Amino acid sequence: MFDKVLIANRGEIALRIHRACREMGIQTVAVHSTADSDAMHVRLADESVCIGPPPARESYLNIPRILSAATIAGVDAIHPGYGFLSENARFAEAVEAHGFTFIGPTPEHIRIMGDKIVAKRTAKELGLPLVPGSPGPVASLEEVVTLGSKIGWPVLIKAVAGGGGRGMKVVDDPDAAAEAFSLARAEAKAAFGNDSVYLEKYLDHPRHIEIQVLGDGKGAGVHLGERDCSLQRRHQKVLEEAPSPALNAEQRRRIGELAAAAVRKLKYRGAGTLEFLYQDGEFYFIEMNTRLQVEHPITEAVTGIDLVREQIRIADGAPLGMTQDDIVIQGHAIECRINAEHPETFAPSPGRIADYHPPGGLGVRVDSGLYTGYVIPPYYDSMVAKLIVNGTTRNECLMRLRRSLEEFVIGGIETTIPLHRRIISEQAFIRHPLAGEAGRLEEIGWALPCPVRRGRCPAGAEGEGRKGDYRIDHDLKSADASTVALPLRPYGPPPP
Repeated sequence: MFDKVLIANRGEIALRIHRACREMGIQTVAVHSTADSDAMHVRLADESVCIGPPPARESYLNIPRILSAATIAGVDAIHPGYGFLSENARFAEAVEAHGFTFIGPTPEHIRIMGDKIVAKRTAKELGLPLVPGSPGPVASLEEVVTLGSKIGWPVLIKAVAGGGGRGMKVVDDPDAAAEAFSLARAEAKAAFGNDSVYLEKYLDHPRHIEIQVLGDGKGAGVHLGERDCSLQRRHQKVLEEAPSPALNAEQRRRIGELAAAAVRKLKYRGAGTLEFLYQDGEFYFIEMNTRLQVEHPITEAVTGIDLVREQIRIADGAPLGMTQDDIVIQGHAIECRINAEHPETFAPSPGRIADYHPPGGLGVRVDSGLYTGYVIPPYYDSMVAKLIVNGTTRNECLMRLRRSLEEFVIGGIETTIPLHRRIISEQAFIRHPLAGEAGRLEEIGWALPCPVRRGRCPAGAEGEGRKGDYRIDHDLKSADASTVALPLRPYGPPPP
């Protein structure tokens, strides 16, 4: 096993990787910018190396500086975490070329799955179902109109190198195609340096379902169940749960087997996630994330498998430590992403933590690098904590989550904790209906769209500044309170 691992990341994921390494008897090296010199993962690591000033391009995205730190510290391997360089094939190649082990997939797999067009072609070869669309990039407005008429309006224009909803435009009819095509290419160019776009059929009421997979790079592979990530704001996930309440046992088995078979055929190495849109009982592959996901703890909660530990073992050449029959999904888990943002306007709120008290108790986990006195820098992602709860049933999970959110105190800055309190008190979220025998979802309402869902808020909601930023499907009045199994009480602020 590795003696020393460099963690090429920051925040809660750097601390998460440090903990896994320490439990395996591995020393850790933290790299950090000058803004993160007092971060918790830096304090706890065996060694730390400053790699530059606060801007990410001069520190966490600076490949030469990270490799220099690895050389100075004499590490065996580098774990990229998520974000930053985690899906950068050039970085993975450079790590291997300098004699270190990259704790992740091969550069080839990162490159294949990082290009959405190539990823779709590969997925088709692997037997995964696809959304109808263009076989490659569309180069002209005429192509958009022709293909849109063929597969049926509305259609979705997406950036080839896209993510986070940038370079993504819905086109309702041929008359709107010119403006959408121009805007999508401009956004893609500005965000990714690549203005190539492609076309897909626009699905009007899907769910966002992702399958966690593990492969040993030698042909063995398993899936660890699915996560439902449909609740999003501006294409960014807000709350995730596992397993998905929208799937029945047969649908879960079918998509899991397809995902595991694809990993085996690909000879994929390490942890990854296959993402699908799900509508009317059918799954459609959209992309693969060749890294650890932010929401990986809920899979760990329902399977009992430490995903970071498995990443490290596989990178060290160990065989996959389990078969599909060994993996049993037990109970339910939900994760809330806590951001340093105003809960209504979503304006960033960096600053000093004046008071910090995370919740605890049975089935409660908090992944965070916060502590009283820590200063959240304004240069990076606003997520400062993840609250993960699990229970034997979804109802138990929701009650535990409500209690945990009441206990959670982060003073000195604004956070999205109040937003999560509102979300889990909404009747439509609590109902979260199961798929019927035919696989068709009931029509439900509050804040449960797919990443590209459009809609207007229920009357009066816009003025509250709470729901207006969400893409809402239907009026909440359609929710039938008699179907709510969870005992409810009026929600108010936690006691002083």
